[in-house]
Amino acid sequence: MTKKWWHDKVAYQIYPKSFCDSNGDGIGDIPGIISKLDYLHDLGIDIIWLSPCYCSPLADEGYDISDYYRIDPRFGTMDDMDRLIAEAKKRDMYLLMDLVVNHCSDEHEWFQKACKDPEGKYGNFFYLEDKKEDTLPTNWRSYFGGPVWEDLPGTKKQYLHVFHKKQPDLNWENPQLREEIYKNINWWLEKGIGGFRIDAIINIKKALPFRNYEPDRADGLSSINNMLKEAQGIGQFLGEMRDRTFKNYDAFTVGEVFNEKPEEISDFIGENGYFSSMFDFNETICGGSEKGWYDARQITPEEYKTCCFEAQKKAGQIGFLSNIIENHDEPRGVSRYLPQGDCTVKSKKMLAALNFMLRGIPFIYQGQELGMENVPFASIDEIDDISTLDEYQTALNAGLSPEEALNAVSRFSRDNARTPMQWSADKHAGFTTGTPWLKVNPNYTTINAASQQNDKGSVKNFYKQLIALRKHPEYKNTIVYGTLEPVWEDQKNLMAYYRKEDKTLLVIGNYQKEEQAVHLPQTYKRILLNNDSTLRQTDNILYLSGYQVVILEF
Repeated sequence: MTKKWWHDKVAYQIYPKSFCDSNGDGIGDIPGIISKLDYLHDLGIDIIWLSPCYCSPLADEGYDISDYYRIDPRFGTMDDMDRLIAEAKKRDMYLLMDLVVNHCSDEHEWFQKACKDPEGKYGNFFYLEDKKEDTLPTNWRSYFGGPVWEDLPGTKKQYLHVFHKKQPDLNWENPQLREEIYKNINWWLEKGIGGFRIDAIINIKKALPFRNYEPDRADGLSSINNMLKEAQGIGQFLGEMRDRTFKNYDAFTVGEVFNEKPEEISDFIGENGYFSSMFDFNETICGGSEKGWYDARQITPEEYKTCCFEAQKKAGQIGFLSNIIENHDEPRGVSRYLPQGDCTVKSKKMLAALNFMLRGIPFIYQGQELGMENVPFASIDEIDDISTLDEYQTALNAGLSPEEALNAVSRFSRDNARTPMQWSADKHAGFTTGTPWLKVNPNYTTINAASQQNDKGSVKNFYKQLIALRKHPEYKNTIVYGTLEPVWEDQKNLMAYYRKEDKTLLVIGNYQKEEQAVHLPQTYKRILLNNDSTLRQTDNILYLSGYQVVILEF
């Protein structure tokens, strides 16, 4: 494997709207991000991924872009962005922008021109079909519910949107469209950013010609995934994009890739892969249901362990996964992956270590380093997320009461991760002096950055120790490039694995509140990290207390 500048880095995702508000309007902004760069640098962060801050009507919170070359005034100006890039570089940090090119906003000038002249140049930037009486071009269901087809304003045509109706899909089959995308990518790279996180990229290739699929819900529609399974030839687009853009700048790219086939891993993240890395979503999709969130179940410790090891085996030594516990599209990881009632400082540290020591690039989502948790929603009226609102209606249609439906969707709502960052115990968690755009989690008085900063036993300082260990000259090579070998896989609620290269490290986590014993094959050399004050042992038998995690060197 050719060593790259990003292999040993630690990444941090910022959701700009909820990170830090500098002007008191209740919305986070770029100057607010700049004010917190030293906080991130002190934590040990190298790469910052910004969720979209381009001009947008915010139908899907910025993932509906109306101008790829402008910063939305809510977040600041292009001068602010240039300053952010420069200030990050001063701290040896790299900035990733969010590349959202499966779709744009219906308020983008391309779409506006397509409405005026659907047969012209810009009509071919989208998927347009003639409108027919009483029938849709296909029966695909969008990710946010309902059909993927919507009337093209002022015409007798319909356009395709696999997400929100204000997010028309871009027609990647059109070379002129691709040229416009590459031009924009290179424009940002010329500005000095380090690369991109690439949104929903699997969706750019549709199965052609369009056809219907077997309906899978009472609405008579079929999951969009049924079409994606049949789509062939995405590599032609992704390889061209890599060669025309990223490769020329040695940029770091991480793809949001679902539904990839095992034989395609090397194509995506191998030596000459389309991307530098791709996210591991094995854990996030576990327990899901075709019926909807209301039918999804809590993932168990055994399942979490299996999901992690399956992903690691799949990637092997081919390339690097980007490992996550949560992001802007998921609920808080500690509320999702820890058994109900067991969400404590200690168990949060265990989950952090088990994930962080996996082979790959660790991505921390804002507030994850504090152990931020899901929000108790009192009413569906407190929800902003369009995906949650759709799933709530799906649950009601399935016969759940409003209270049952709210409880069901609250577990998975994307708003859990989008509530304001909890900086302090001050009003509105120190996020804003105004009224926050989304409610603050009421536990901010006990879970916040200020209270954890100088607390050696805090979740934040445990993350800081994990990052320091990853960067330690003595252990970096093993943690970054070493193999991962699971051990004691049959022992219930125990997740353990070796990392082996020039050093041999063993990570062991007791994924339950009851004590567990493990018999070490030999005497360890030293304890590198321990989330408990002690480690009880007799000879080579370790007795791990509930949710204890240790990292040992042999």
